[in-house]
Amino acid sequence: MSDEQRAWLRLLRTPRLGSVGLVAGCVKHGSAAAWVASADRPKALPSAAQDADLQWLERDRRQLLTWNDPDYPALLRQVADPPAALWVAGEASALWQPQLAIVGSRNASAGGLALARDFSTTLSRAGLAITSGLALGIDGVAHAACLDAGGVSLAAVGHGPDQIYPRNHRGLAERIIGDGAIVSEFPPGTSPKPGYFPRRNRIIAGLALGTLVVEAGLASGSLITARLASEAGREVFAIPGSIHNPLAKGCHRLIRDGAKLVESAQEIYDELAPLARQWAESLRAHLTDASIAPKSAGESAFGTDDAEYLLLREAMGFDPVTMDELVERSGLTVNQLSSMLLKLELDGEVVSTPGGRYSRTHERG
Repeated sequence: MSDEQRAWLRLLRTPRLGSVGLVAGCVKHGSAAAWVASADRPKALPSAAQDADLQWLERDRRQLLTWNDPDYPALLRQVADPPAALWVAGEASALWQPQLAIVGSRNASAGGLALARDFSTTLSRAGLAITSGLALGIDGVAHAACLDAGGVSLAAVGHGPDQIYPRNHRGLAERIIGDGAIVSEFPPGTSPKPGYFPRRNRIIAGLALGTLVVEAGLASGSLITARLASEAGREVFAIPGSIHNPLAKGCHRLIRDGAKLVESAQEIYDELAPLARQWAESLRAHLTDASIAPKSAGESAFGTDDAEYLLLREAMGFDPVTMDELVERSGLTVNQLSSMLLKLELDGEVVSTPGGRYSRTHERG
């Protein structure tokens, strides 16, 4: 471990140093190591805490991403009060994938859970990583559906990365670590506290290109996530419900406040595809500079040459075509085509045009 990371471990365990103070101090002195070595270095902390952090980091697929680390996710830097550092269990490069946050009530209805499952399945197959908070209800279903579809899921948590809350999500957490990442600003050994969960919501909102609220009451923490996403300039989507359903009232408030009312995953796809394509270009530039390799959301994400994609390219021809025409020519379903078209659009091979038409860019041979 470098001197810089050791310095960060010391600073992160120093009392009364919040994210703003940590970042400001490191910027002022040029690095964490320089700050620790300076005359105004923060008060030393017990070595036992650093030893425990080191032991956790020595395990496989464990990483600390600090503010001055080039692998710190760029989108997260744009939120108000971004975390000074992230503790990551799993694949740290997954934090750089185009993501959709799916959040909602812990006590969701059967219908709400089914909607979360359907949206997560469809959009993860379309190449988006699904991010949420590992909570009961909508969060857990969104994570599980993404993983079941072969996608990449990320969980931001309100406790240390070595803790699992709720406990019955331990198996789900292990799956997320295997195919994505669990991320926290709290060091190992930190137990969950009510005040920590609103802070983790800004990580959920900050990592994603957009946030979908499936079901939420007026006092739901999901509304905090949606507000933070909006303040960071991200897209916010909400699914409407019955006026008699108290779990729809939060979504209705969001819609009145400017969130996009959505009834299908296709509508989110249409909004996020251009943003995801722009982010893919930023990701490629980062990969060139940092030489990290993110795990793709499925074996054929970001372009593929398997039989179905070859069939789709043949069906598209050389002129703009509608979805109905593609269904007729290829024999593929609308759901299949939506997922495949998004992946090709992310890869810069396909563009969507006004009137719901698609055309090839001819960038591939």
